[in-house]
Amino acid sequence: MTPRGLRSARLAPLALLVLGAVPRLEGAPPPFRHERPVTPGARGANRLAVDVTLLAGSEARRTDAPHGLLSDLRIYAADGAEVPYLLIAPPSPAPEWAPARLLPIAATKTSSGFEADLGRPLPVDRLRVDGIPAPFLKRVRLEGSGDRARWTLLAAEGTLFDLPDEGLARTELAFPRQELRYLRVTWDDTRSGRVPLPRSVAARKAPGPPAPPRLRAALPVEKRGSEPGTSRYRLRLPAAGLPIEAIEVVPQGGNVLRPVRVLEARLSGGEVVPVVLGRGVLRRAERDGLVAASLEIPVATPAEAELELVVEDGSNPPLALKEVDAVLSPLPWIYFESAGGAPLVARFGARGVEAPRYDLEAIRPAVSRGDARVGPIAEAAWGPLRDRPAAAAAPASSGPDAAGPAAPVESSRFRVARPISPGPPGLTALALDAAVLSASPSLADVRIVGEDARQVPYLLETREEPLAVPLAAPAPVPDPRPRPDGSNAAGGRLTFYRLALPYPDLPSARLALETPARVFRRSVTLFVERRPGHATEAEPGASFDAIASGEWSHADPESAAPRLTLPVPPVPGRELYLAVDDGDNSPLPVSSPTLLLPSRRLRFVRPASGELRLLYGNPALAPPRYDLALLAPRLLGEPAVETALAPGSAPEPGGSGAQLPRSLFWGALAVAVIALLALVARLLRPAGGGDSPGAG
Repeated sequence: MTPRGLRSARLAPLALLVLGAVPRLEGAPPPFRHERPVTPGARGANRLAVDVTLLAGSEARRTDAPHGLLSDLRIYAADGAEVPYLLIAPPSPAPEWAPARLLPIAATKTSSGFEADLGRPLPVDRLRVDGIPAPFLKRVRLEGSGDRARWTLLAAEGTLFDLPDEGLARTELAFPRQELRYLRVTWDDTRSGRVPLPRSVAARKAPGPPAPPRLRAALPVEKRGSEPGTSRYRLRLPAAGLPIEAIEVVPQGGNVLRPVRVLEARLSGGEVVPVVLGRGVLRRAERDGLVAASLEIPVATPAEAELELVVEDGSNPPLALKEVDAVLSPLPWIYFESAGGAPLVARFGARGVEAPRYDLEAIRPAVSRGDARVGPIAEAAWGPLRDRPAAAAAPASSGPDAAGPAAPVESSRFRVARPISPGPPGLTALALDAAVLSASPSLADVRIVGEDARQVPYLLETREEPLAVPLAAPAPVPDPRPRPDGSNAAGGRLTFYRLALPYPDLPSARLALETPARVFRRSVTLFVERRPGHATEAEPGASFDAIASGEWSHADPESAAPRLTLPVPPVPGRELYLAVDDGDNSPLPVSSPTLLLPSRRLRFVRPASGELRLLYGNPALAPPRYDLALLAPRLLGEPAVETALAPGSAPEPGGSGAQLPRSLFWGALAVAVIALLALVARLLRPAGGGDSPGAG
């Protein structure tokens, strides 16, 4: 046998073993991470709604998922047999409206209205009225009938309105799908004037099975720090990548007219920055006990599990929120057939699984159009979510070594080394404080290192939410500006306040000021002292520059004055001077100054063990470049645990920030003492090479 034939004979058993293992690998069930019981509504055809829990647990929750929405969903019977199912798309978004003939009805002292005749029974689910003169805001009762003899209540208490001045309009009323010919509208005239008959009335046709209601998810809301006149809220979604089309903000009550924005963090040029997903205006008007509102903000589909809601309050107090909901795009529903009505189990949460293909696909057209031959469709119900033991073996979306090992770094090259507060392993967001921004304005020299001195890769993130740094309450001081004769200015209409900054060389910021006064009008100017040698030719004797100014006023004695915000450019020193022109009034008290710095944080994957430190204070270093940026789309879609630098570890304000080891400090001190003693001994040594005094 030739050598080639011998090698083939030796490889043949191995090839057969591998080929024999392929069918088993292909037939192995995917590593599902979650499961939920499913209770059929009856034997035969069943309908199962897609809910938020299913979407959040699926690895194919996006409508543009590579293998299709919910491609990792499988349904099993008690004996382990796979139960075929179909995802039935929602009805077409292009509705068809059927016009109706108006039939007046008798009015009473408290009501009026009309009936609408569609000409023949039709499956309908919405009524639209047009041509009622604006403005109007009316409560309405809606009934339906097939023969004009027996009536079914469709909506006990709806509201229709058209308020052009408020920018609010709703002339459609939804109701459960029914086959009807007549619709009766009864206006409630108890607390509002009568309205004439509409110019036209139409009903929306709803062929096929009834469309599921729009899926909503109540979101946890966290109030965040913000600048004056703006409220910021953090919204946490059930999962990243949900097919959300709007955010609905429900205030506690009252009239509301406020611009809003919804933001999300996105990667841009290697840095994570806030991006606006949607903007709008919250509108809510109350009249005679009725409410007209438009509170939804259309948004692009978010990629993250965390959003920021920004409300422009203007001169109003912060908006009191009752709830905030995520409104999802129209979703499909699940069709399956139950042989005996026995409980089933649905499993999902497996990455990279292709959508199944069943012979049940043959009846999809009949199910989609609601063909009577399919028979009645029962409503199945979901059970609670359970994590499967196999989830532990499933690959995580990001691990400690997801981006590969990073290069080591010498801690001695940095002036400052600060410990990072401990936390669980996984994706972490470290907020940078004012000390870091002061010592490293560009953040190019910032590094995270572990106990092995190797760098931990990170993504730099800029947030629109400001970093609020409270300043000490200022006290009036004499005018610090020197006169041409060298003396300080005295008297006048200006009251000066000295503001002490926590650190020098802070980046551009904003200064927010408060006052307990209620009725006042003042001109305010912010000064900074020039650095030595920066006098100008126009003002050779001047040593202060005006860097910001504004008008501060309030005229309502019943409410607190709004905060004044002034821009602050980068300040080299640690002092600002605020001048208030009081005129002939008593000095305006200034309280609670707050410095609003840019908010920056670092996103990184914390290792499973070991302490971490933040190094900075080396202006010669260039910004780092990590492979972690390649994984940014996955990291941005995961929830991050927030952490901070360990308390009490910041360098002293105004100091160099160098933190030498204790042994090195004492060693250097000993060397300095020895050198000083040697110098003193040399100076005291007698001249002449050691001869006694007076010798010779």
